[in-house]
Amino acid sequence: MPLEPGMVFERTYIVQFNDTARSSGGETLPVVLSTPRMIGLMEFTCQLLVLPHLAEGQTSVGSLVNIRHLAATPEGMTVRLRAELVEVDRRRLRFKVEAWDALEKIGEGEHERFIIDKDRFETRLEEKRSLLKD
Repeated sequence: MPLEPGMVFERTYIVQFNDTARSSGGETLPVVLSTPRMIGLMEFTCQLLVLPHLAEGQTSVGSLVNIRHLAATPEGMTVRLRAELVEVDRRRLRFKVEAWDALEKIGEGEHERFIIDKDRFETRLEEKRSLLKD
């Protein structure tokens, strides 16, 4: 089945201590889901929507995030993440992303991914790495 606008994928995730602002930013921060971790969970939700529809040897990589973190979520609370594919432009995919905890919407925004050929991508990375050796 090809990727088409309107496709939706949802999943849930329980916030762990390693997902919190305190874990990544130090003792002065609260034990709540950090903004970078929420964004990462949103990106991964989009990746999970895309993966079953890609050809062998393909994957997708993130290229843009425009996310608002709306409310704090404590460690141990379940988060529901939703990704909706809103645009397909050849290899460029644009998503609407949202997240809720048990009480309220905690995040929303837009995410963009590009479909890539894994072998070609790795070849380019190796070329880049080789420049460091000189």
